[in-house]
Amino acid sequence: MSNNYAPGVAGMNWAPPRIPMSSRGSNGPAGLLMAVLVLLGAGSIAYAAATGLSLFYWLGGLLIFLGVLAPLSLKIANQWERAIVLRLGRLQSVQGPGVFFIVPVIDDVAAWLDQRIQTTEFNAEQALSKDTVPVDVDAVVFWQIHDAERAALEITDYRSAISRVSQTSLREMVGSSLLSTLLSDRKQGDVLLREEIARKTADWGISVISVEIRDIGVPAGLQDAMSREAQAQREAAARIHLGQAEQQVAQKFVEAAEIYAKSPAALQLRAMNIIYETTKERGATILMPSAMVDAMNPGGALALAGAAAQLAAK
Repeated sequence: MSNNYAPGVAGMNWAPPRIPMSSRGSNGPAGLLMAVLVLLGAGSIAYAAATGLSLFYWLGGLLIFLGVLAPLSLKIANQWERAIVLRLGRLQSVQGPGVFFIVPVIDDVAAWLDQRIQTTEFNAEQALSKDTVPVDVDAVVFWQIHDAERAALEITDYRSAISRVSQTSLREMVGSSLLSTLLSDRKQGDVLLREEIARKTADWGISVISVEIRDIGVPAGLQDAMSREAQAQREAAARIHLGQAEQQVAQKFVEAAEIYAKSPAALQLRAMNIIYETTKERGATILMPSAMVDAMNPGGALALAGAAAQLAAK
């Protein structure tokens, strides 16, 4: 169930107090019972007037009196409601759901408590993070009354108290966290907030189901600075990756050169493959004289160079 709150001071949300007995509207069964008893009483008095039997006067008066007391004694609590009944100012019982009776004048239904899941919105405006950055944080807490007696007797207005406790806990969490942590790990922030609010509201009979941080706002100037920083970090990472790729390519070239030095035929085949790849990609035809082909025979050149080196060594 979502509650509507009017805006308050410093981001606080104001909530109405617990619903009093007089504001719950009419009680249909009690009104029907009152009408029946009053009609029976009137009929009894009319019968006494016709027959002259005084006993029916007393019976009629008693029925009318009970009919008047019916709306004051017969109460109905909905499935999700609990009624706090006080007898002469002391707790008598917690009633509901369903029909229950109270003693008029002596008993009083002090409060009707709603035990459905409810929500409270709260925020922290211009709260300083651990690294002294002003941020605006909006959140919502989902809570439920699990002990109607404590919620009615231990605190005056639990709705307003939950709102204030939630905002205080949110400011404490923002002040103890870095901005980067708040932005990158909201789930952890939700858990910390739920545990802190639940600890503070446990004595009031309130159970905190969950807390969700909806939005974290940072100043526009800081957003631009963070964007430039992130861009610079990505560019630096890209340059590092490019340098690593160049280093790996150079290593592969060194390994390939060693292989070609040991196998002149492999180098010749590689040269022929380069010519083939060039003609395939561009769709051109290359004509070479046979003397030029022989001149491009790196394998033979390497063999001659090796033989010359052997002779020089001898």
